[in-house]
Amino acid sequence: MQQRSLGTRGLKVSELCLGAMTFGREATLAESRAILDAFVKAGGTFIDNADVYNQGTSEEIVGNWLKDHRRQDFVIATKVRFPMGKGANDVGLSRQHILDGVENSLRRLKTDYIDLYQVHCWDPTTPLEETLSTLNDLVRQGKVRYIGASNYLAHHLQLAIDISKREGWEPFCSFQPLYNLLDRFIEWEILEICQREGLAVLPWGPLRGGWLSGKYKREDSGPPDNTRVKTAEAEGWYESWEHYANERTWKILDTIKEIGKARNKSIAQVALNWVKDQPGITAPILGARNMQQFKDNLGAMGWELTTKERKRLNSVSALELPYYPYGFVQQANS
Repeated sequence: MQQRSLGTRGLKVSELCLGAMTFGREATLAESRAILDAFVKAGGTFIDNADVYNQGTSEEIVGNWLKDHRRQDFVIATKVRFPMGKGANDVGLSRQHILDGVENSLRRLKTDYIDLYQVHCWDPTTPLEETLSTLNDLVRQGKVRYIGASNYLAHHLQLAIDISKREGWEPFCSFQPLYNLLDRFIEWEILEICQREGLAVLPWGPLRGGWLSGKYKREDSGPPDNTRVKTAEAEGWYESWEHYANERTWKILDTIKEIGKARNKSIAQVALNWVKDQPGITAPILGARNMQQFKDNLGAMGWELTTKERKRLNSVSALELPYYPYGFVQQANS
């Protein structure tokens, strides 16, 4: 597995990042440890987590595994923002919740420092200066090496970058957005900001809850039981059947399948390869329920889509720009 720079920083990370969201939930303890071992064997070094994943259980699984390995060989990322209790201050990006969160994550991960500490989503109730100054303090204290963000609007991300520059605080070095062949919205503004400001881009949902794995088909009347999309339907997540069971999705999947058949690759491998080598992308985050899924995902490495194949995928998955301001500005400058 190749190593890539984390944006403009000197830190190197593997070209695929292992997401631990399923650990202790869909993936058993034994499966989680087996996936971690297989990831390392394939050359992986970059592991992403969040305190909210299974309310800390995922971090504990990674921490117990990590203590049996050389800490310096891995880049461990985690996130803070979402509720970790029922108290009023058990959620958000206040100084109090961040400081509580980092101490609890360090304890669960059984480590003295977190390589990449990320804010998990925009918090409209906390001033950015409070959040950013707290993160800066954590870097100065050595508890955190680098900081990043996830799930920000474009203007929120740029504002955070500008405030850190103005105050001389540690800036974000990475951004973690939803990005895949079905969801290319970050190309409108966010990806350009990340490239201009030197941020690594770490896409989550590169297979969009299994939609880009080929398990769902045009003739299906709904998602099979025991799938993420079935869970999404019950819990109101956006990757539910009603949002993606449409002709655009089926055309994208048809194209991926044709390319995969010609290249002897699975649908998931083609979809992951497209994300991995898109301009500005550092490392897609892989999440697997079991070893079979994980091994198939690893097949996205070691080969490249041709220019013709990439153009086909770009064309079939292209999103129509909203007329204003995007389409208007594009038309005015064409």
